[in-house]
Amino acid sequence: MISASIERAQDEAPFPIRRGVFVAVAGPSGGGKDSVINYARQRLGELQSDIVFARRIITRPMEPGSEEHDTLDEAGFEREKAGGRFALSWRANGLSYALPATLDDVMRQGRVVVANVSRTVIPELRSRYAHVQPVVVTAPREVLAERLARRGRETRDEVLARLARASAGELAVPEALVIDNSGPLEQAGERFLEALRKAAAWSDVCDMV
Repeated sequence: MISASIERAQDEAPFPIRRGVFVAVAGPSGGGKDSVINYARQRLGELQSDIVFARRIITRPMEPGSEEHDTLDEAGFEREKAGGRFALSWRANGLSYALPATLDDVMRQGRVVVANVSRTVIPELRSRYAHVQPVVVTAPREVLAERLARRGRETRDEVLARLARASAGELAVPEALVIDNSGPLEQAGERFLEALRKAAAWSDVCDMV
C-alpha cells in the first residue's frame, strides 16, 4: 500500500518527467558535436519518428554554415526565461543559451530528445528528466586547436582559454559515453547513431522500471 502511494505521487509530480530519454551532447569547442549530431540525423532511418533534435535559442545571429538556431537579444531572452518558456538555460562564452519548454511535452510522449548542451547543466537536466544519457564528443588537444583556429571565430587568447578548460578536466561527466572524434567522422557518427538506437529502445520501457 505504501509503495503504491509513493508510485502514484511520483506519477503525479511534474518533475522529473519519467518518460522519454534525453541525450545530452557535450564536449569541448572544436570536438565536432554538431558534425556528429548531423551525421546521425541524416541516417536515422526508421528511428526518425522517435527522435527529436532540439533547436536551441541563442543570443547570437545565425551564421552561414553554423548550427541552425533561434535568435533572441539579451532583453528578449530574459523575458522568455522569466515567462517560463525555457526548459533550461545557461551562459557560456559570453552568450546565453536555452532549450524550449516544449521539449517537456516531447519527453512525456516517450520519445528521445537530442540536444547540444553545456556539461554544467547536466545535473539540472537530471532533476527535470529521469532518464538522461550524457554523450561527450571530444578530440585530442592538438586536433581541437587546429579546428578552432580554422573556424576563425575566436582570438588566440580565447582559443587558448578554451583549450585550458578542456585539459583541466572540466569536461568530465559522470556516466557519460565518451566519443573520440579525432578520426573519420563516420567512426564517431556511427558510435553516436548506435547510442541513439539504444536510447530509443530504452525509451520504450523506461517508464515501466
